[in-house]
Amino acid sequence: MQNFTTKIVNMMKSEGLYASQGGPIILSQIENEYQNVEAAFRDKGPPYVIWAAKMAVELQTGVPWVMCKQTDAPDPVINTCNGMRCGETFGGPNSPTKPSLWTENWTSFYQVYGGEPYIRSAEDIAFHVTLFIAKNGSYINYYMFHGGTNFGRTASAYVITSYYDQAPLDEYGLIRQPKWGHLKELHAAIKSCSSTILEGVQSNFSLGQLQQAYIFEEEGAGCAAFLVNNDQKNNATVEFRNITFELLPKSISVLPDCENIIFNTAKVNAKGNEITRTSSQLFDDADRWEAYTDVIPNFADTNLKSDTLLEHMNTTKDKSDYLWYTFSFLPNSSCTEPILHVESLAHVASAFVNNKYAGSAHGSKDAKGPFTMEAPIVLNDQMNTISILSTMVGLQDSGAFLERRYAGLTRVEIRCAQQEIYNFTNNYEWGYQAGLSGESLNIYMREHLDNIEWSEVVSATDQPLSWFKIEFDAPTGNDPVVLNLSTMGKGEAWVNGQSIGRYWLSFLTSKGQPSQTLYHIPRAFLNSSGNLLVLLEESGGDPLHISLDTVSRTGLQEHASRYHPPQ
Repeated sequence: MQNFTTKIVNMMKSEGLYASQGGPIILSQIENEYQNVEAAFRDKGPPYVIWAAKMAVELQTGVPWVMCKQTDAPDPVINTCNGMRCGETFGGPNSPTKPSLWTENWTSFYQVYGGEPYIRSAEDIAFHVTLFIAKNGSYINYYMFHGGTNFGRTASAYVITSYYDQAPLDEYGLIRQPKWGHLKELHAAIKSCSSTILEGVQSNFSLGQLQQAYIFEEEGAGCAAFLVNNDQKNNATVEFRNITFELLPKSISVLPDCENIIFNTAKVNAKGNEITRTSSQLFDDADRWEAYTDVIPNFADTNLKSDTLLEHMNTTKDKSDYLWYTFSFLPNSSCTEPILHVESLAHVASAFVNNKYAGSAHGSKDAKGPFTMEAPIVLNDQMNTISILSTMVGLQDSGAFLERRYAGLTRVEIRCAQQEIYNFTNNYEWGYQAGLSGESLNIYMREHLDNIEWSEVVSATDQPLSWFKIEFDAPTGNDPVVLNLSTMGKGEAWVNGQSIGRYWLSFLTSKGQPSQTLYHIPRAFLNSSGNLLVLLEESGGDPLHISLDTVSRTGLQEHASRYHPPQ
């Protein structure tokens, strides 16, 4: 860790990026919310915190270091708050020499497959930002202010490819109203009285049972006030400095001169806008598509053998989402109506018996234990090959001792109608293959397309583990480009060899909708013509009804005011 941290700091220094060198970096962070897991390390936790802080400070960046959500951050490292309500939840700096910093103000939350987007209102964000400032907060960082895309396999466990699209600037960098406009007005209001806030003395007193005033006052100079109404439902009439004010429910009014309200967190002037999707190109011409079905390995094909079930991530080394578990089985003639029973701590399991698809199952972000798959199967009287594809949809993202986490199959049985059970979990020889054959052949890269023999695509297919390819031209204009995959199942997509991320349309929310349908293709990935799209479809989908679209947002007019004219 010291080597890594030192390398990063030296890279920043070599480019003159720290504020002490005239650069833009004003803060550095060491560790991240370590206190959440510290207790798991018992007596080794506190000394580690001290060591990490000392190690970072000795790198002499010339700017402060922070530790997020670490209440006992050692001097001079600053303890900071992460969350949505730091004005209410933060206990404050652990030393009077440290400022009050909010390092992650969550404008939304990451979304998982099977989950709905987390919608946090502009009013709620503005309320808590203003409250933090009123309580002597010095710095607020939005997480995220600009959404983004988890390209490739970078998303963590069950997290969708789109990341924080609900931010003030969405996944594509487009302005999301009213969040963007409302916060812009708030920032202007705070800035209009920033000198008073910085140089004045803060005091506060009650204006009512659920009302509070926070005042910053310079002797013989400026005065700024924040009038808070914590009543969730009702307006409040308050008297402040011999002036009567009507405060909206759950709001804070900003008075840069202690007399006039120039901003209220609950009063949104910016008009909401919607995203507009324009279809640029349909991929409905079967003659333009070609397909390849991946090879299902059997036990004899595998080079790695073991007499027990191996852990998924330690076997693949994260070079692939996929790990094949295979074995051979000669049943007794008495086994009728066999059921393949699989329990797994990975994310998805798909079973193939004698190269024929038998069934699949998956877990979810909220599930604590293993998920179970039970699939009726047909067995031959001779030797049968059972191949189970275990899939990870991202690595675990948090918690102590991640290196000890187990993923992969935990129990495999064949259960017969007459209560006979064949258990293959332990003391049975398994064969393993990490990754799919198409992955190992890099058939999503143009230079490797000829590594396999492609075939025609006639219609929609339920064939699992299918690869599809097609060429297309980029849409004209500058609007962001998306791939509409609404008719696909689960897999990954590449454009000109660049993975634009995993997709999982078949995992529906409680409202019966996919968590994500549109997948961002940065224009930097595209050529004007002759672009290569490759899809890996795990469960069966219809590529003939996907489309290439562009997106834009309507109603981007800014609200003009006397303290922040529009650009």
